[in-house]
Amino acid sequence: MSEMTRSSPLPHADDANSGRLTTLLGRAATGRDDQAWSDLWTELYHNGSLEVSHPLVLPALMDMAEGDDADTAAAALHLTGALLVQADQRYETWKLRDQHAPEVARLLTAANRWRQATADRNDYCHLLETVLNLEGDIHWAEDLTWGIVSEEYELDCPDPDGCAAVWVIVGERGFFSTSEDYALSDDAETLPLHPAAPRTLDGLGRRLYELALADGHEDVAHALTYAFGEATCPQCERRFSVVGQVVARSS
Repeated sequence: MSEMTRSSPLPHADDANSGRLTTLLGRAATGRDDQAWSDLWTELYHNGSLEVSHPLVLPALMDMAEGDDADTAAAALHLTGALLVQADQRYETWKLRDQHAPEVARLLTAANRWRQATADRNDYCHLLETVLNLEGDIHWAEDLTWGIVSEEYELDCPDPDGCAAVWVIVGERGFFSTSEDYALSDDAETLPLHPAAPRTLDGLGRRLYELALADGHEDVAHALTYAFGEATCPQCERRFSVVGQVVARSS
């Protein structure tokens, strides 16, 4: 690219954005720049100062997703899936998704390929989320996955009068619900969760459970039985569907 001279016109804002985007995508593609990924999430997803519809975004992320570096591919796929769902919600239409149907199909193929290959638990969970986001049938995959990765959900008791916030814990600390800050209290009241029996799972729950088992992630499959099971509110003792409240909270 030729250098600017004093007689050159000032760059347009779009040119400046394109230049910054090109730099960030190039840094992210090296696979060694966590800050670049953080900046891409901030500017593309959180702040929206750069647009997913920019012609550089999807091709660059697709190249990374179809490359040979597992970490870079997982990061690119996670961001792409989130951006597509955000665009669906922002514009209340699948226009962007439909315009880029061939790219979305290729990204979905890549997500399923890496899903079957990754051994890292959290990367695997995010790839499951990405598959759902790329398919576009639900908008709460991020919230479902977040609880599995962080091993807790913060939900509302479904009591119509408003009862309490309920923490649902699924992981190494146990499988229980509490309405207190268990991390700061040694005697927080807890109640055991009621996991769904695998044979009773249907729909999305069965699909994710069977995928996790087939891919060798038994711990994720086990956690999913609790996500698709029931919890009890410690205050009113009402039992409720965990995933039902995940959906309600995401609506």
